[in-house]
Amino acid sequence: TLSIIDTAGNLQLTQEAIEAFVAKNPKLVSRVVFSRAPAPELPAKLKAQQAANRVDIDLCLGGIGVTSDGVEQGLWLPLFPAHAASLPKPEDIYHPAALNMYNTVCQGHGMEVVYTPSGPVLEYAPERVKNPPKTAQELLDWTRQNKNRFLYARPANSGPGWTFMMGIPYVLKDSDPKDPINGWAKTWEYLKELGKNIEYYPGNTSATMKEFGEGARDIVVSTCGWDINPRALGIVPKSAAITTLAGFHWVADAQFMCIPKGVPNDKVAVLLQLISYMLQ
Repeated sequence: TLSIIDTAGNLQLTQEAIEAFVAKNPKLVSRVVFSRAPAPELPAKLKAQQAANRVDIDLCLGGIGVTSDGVEQGLWLPLFPAHAASLPKPEDIYHPAALNMYNTVCQGHGMEVVYTPSGPVLEYAPERVKNPPKTAQELLDWTRQNKNRFLYARPANSGPGWTFMMGIPYVLKDSDPKDPINGWAKTWEYLKELGKNIEYYPGNTSATMKEFGEGARDIVVSTCGWDINPRALGIVPKSAAITTLAGFHWVADAQFMCIPKGVPNDKVAVLLQLISYMLQ
């Protein structure tokens, strides 16, 4: 039995592939137990399990935050070079931009399963928003005139929220978009002003899409994947349109498959086969 935890909404994209592997390999896997958790909670949970020598999570599906936290805190089993023979070479299979993200974030402690140029984009209802904002100032003005009709999820647990927060320094031409502590003076001020017109920050992106689809919000923050998938599922109407703000700069995003340290060797062997299968 494999226990797989998702902290990134990743199963929406990968669950069918995981179940296909299980169906093809009944001698290796009897069943998979899927669970979900907010990304910020997982490192502490894993650390406690590893300290007690009782790791009950076999594979983590996570975004940039939880993956890099795990690398920094030594939570993941290094896959390269130790298990290189069982896995495809990253440089052979990844798009150059995806490879760059893999090398920056994962550093051999897992494999990248999702890559997207991401965003940030604004998704809006054209029947309710006749002239969508084209600049950061226009967005701020629009939210002042239409209180609580704009929404994004908490960046710590939302790809679109994270991408929006990291894209705004480029839009505002802040002093150093890559330094949130010393280079985001305009950004923090802007987000504070914007926040006065936002009712609350949901815990995940799905909630923003649901409220948008139901007509409770008129503009939400989105990304490439989140623009496509809820449309395909019928959560968001096909009439929804997207736009970007002047000064737009792509902020890429990725999701990874990582094996926690402490997983038994027999399970690791099966997980390596699963990971290789996923990357076909």
